[in-house]
Amino acid sequence: MTQELIIHAAAARRSVETAEIMRRFNDVFQRHDPSALAELVAEDCVIENTTPSPEGARRDGKAACVELWSAIATGPGTRFDLEETFVAGDRATIRWRYWMADGHSLRGVNLMRVANGRIVEAMGYVKG
Repeated sequence: MTQELIIHAAAARRSVETAEIMRRFNDVFQRHDPSALAELVAEDCVIENTTPSPEGARRDGKAACVELWSAIATGPGTRFDLEETFVAGDRATIRWRYWMADGHSLRGVNLMRVANGRIVEAMGYVKG
């Protein structure tokens, strides 16, 4: 096996692991059940949220990230429609549409990074 194939195989394994973590992460919001977040989020996780505009708020640490995502996942009358999840190595891009309780929606994307089997970074962006 050549060096290139070894590197390629390692990247493929990371992609498979990252895809599974993103599937479990997305399930939190699809099921409105944040119980899996404690296992998915790293102690040093950082979120750059979509609000307030234009810069968003930064959340540092596992507790802050789990708290924010738990609140989003359990928002009464809300839902996420997943449009696409794309994984490459330790990175993932999630395109989504978020429906608010009042029936309005907005579209956005999360840029995610995984290390050692946990989410370490999430940057959210919305249209408009």
